Amino acid sequence: MIWGRRGSGVQRSAVGEIGPLGAVRVAVDGAAAGRWEGLNHLVEVLFEVDAAGDEVAARSALTVVADVAGLVARLDRHSRQAPWYGPYQDSALRRVGARFSVATSGPVAMALASMHGDGRIRQRAIAAMVDRPCPEVMPFLVLRTADWVKPVRDRARAGLALLLADDPDGHLPAVLPMALRLDTWLRGGFAVTQIRAALLSAPPQVWRGLLGSGGRRQRRFVFDIVLAQGWLRLPDYVTWAETDSDTGIRVRAADAACREAVWTRRHDVLRRLARSVRAEVRVVALTGLVRVGQDSDVAAYLDDDASLVRAVARDAARRLGIDAREHHRAAVSTGEPALGAILGLAETGSAADAPLLRPLLTHSQARVRAQAVRGLRLLQAVVAQEVLPLLRDPSPAVVREVTTALRPLTGALPPGLPWQLLGDARVELRRAGYRLLHGHGVDVQLRAALMLTLDPDPRLAERGKADVTRLARDGARITWRRTPPPELPVTAAQHGELAALAARAAAALGEDTSRMLTTWMARTRPGT
Repeated sequence: MIWGRRGSGVQRSAVGEIGPLGAVRVAVDGAAAGRWEGLNHLVEVLFEVDAAGDEVAARSALTVVADVAGLVARLDRHSRQAPWYGPYQDSALRRVGARFSVATSGPVAMALASMHGDGRIRQRAIAAMVDRPCPEVMPFLVLRTADWVKPVRDRARAGLALLLADDPDGHLPAVLPMALRLDTWLRGGFAVTQIRAALLSAPPQVWRGLLGSGGRRQRRFVFDIVLAQGWLRLPDYVTWAETDSDTGIRVRAADAACREAVWTRRHDVLRRLARSVRAEVRVVALTGLVRVGQDSDVAAYLDDDASLVRAVARDAARRLGIDAREHHRAAVSTGEPALGAILGLAETGSAADAPLLRPLLTHSQARVRAQAVRGLRLLQAVVAQEVLPLLRDPSPAVVREVTTALRPLTGALPPGLPWQLLGDARVELRRAGYRLLHGHGVDVQLRAALMLTLDPDPRLAERGKADVTRLARDGARITWRRTPPPELPVTAAQHGELAALAARAAAALGEDTSRMLTTWMARTRPGT
């Protein structure tokens, strides 16, 4: 534990200027993004919140800490793995021990004491949490149920079981996130088992409240228990399948709803879910309709937007004697096809069907143009000169599909076109130019990546930086590796241009990458 007092005057003024919770949030952000120094600073701020004696502020501070995934566990690990030579370690240990009292300490002091290196202090902190429980200290109590010292671990487990039995509604929401995080730890499964037992005996409002809030993993965990126990009815499953924001829960609910609808011959429920806006729900519902023999209803989805839905529909159409390929040909020939019909033709047709798609390259709707390009690519019938005019299409989706289609055909493009695109004002065209240059020689990739590192778009700049880092690491690695470092086949003039680009991008690349890049370029300078 290297919690210290360095910079405490600055921290105290920060707490005074922006308030206790503001200072905690700033410290939490620093601890989440930084190393042990950020964790030290967070503990210093928590010390000052505790010294203020404000119970409400102390609880709110612990809530802010617990809301950042993994931060409580990092603090606990930091207390044991911080550098042994820390000059402030002894001071921090004394301060935690001095501030903590089983009878009178506030929630912050209890939380810090529960991570103390002395097992006796941790055990006393657990006793204080159980005697004066509050939801904000529950994550710290859960952490101790996986403690490496058996007496501490047993005391925490007994306390957690008692609290969950007494007040599951008040404690489960605070306990569940940390318990799920510990589930894969050595000795960490007890908390999840205890939560499952508490949920099984809790009233419905408890698990309904957990389903309506919390993170994705938490909600899926609770929903799986609810499904296994059969606590929901068919209308509930349908509602969850149609309205929930999480894909996993929608699929689980749709599967349960369709299974019950198949058993009870509720074809109306299956047809309702088959009209869902969610493709994953439609697939499950159509599978249910197949099981009850409603192939004609399923075959009507041959032109669906989702590929898996189309696959289920084609299987039903085959049983009915319907030629899916002829169906898609007729739909595309109308000149106003559904998007699913275009892709359906690409999935069932051959290069001989390409003439049906080429007129759609000039369609007024961007989505149709994009799917026409994609269909030609899937049919392996792309002609570079036909799709090249669409490379500057107003729609980013069309540009993206054309770029993907042209990447295997870069030899048929005008030589300077990718570089022109890389310097264009439109971000999607710069991305297209970079993608078309990818896969060329190392010198081309390095030049393009350096240019992209300076791009005003943050995402493109980050991609360029990542590629420069990869190339620089490969080029600067030591020579005894089995794979030789890549060569940089450039003239002296080209080498100077690359060096100038590297100098301009040095600030964005960072010191380490710039050093590796400089080493590599110095090694491959012409004439050396």
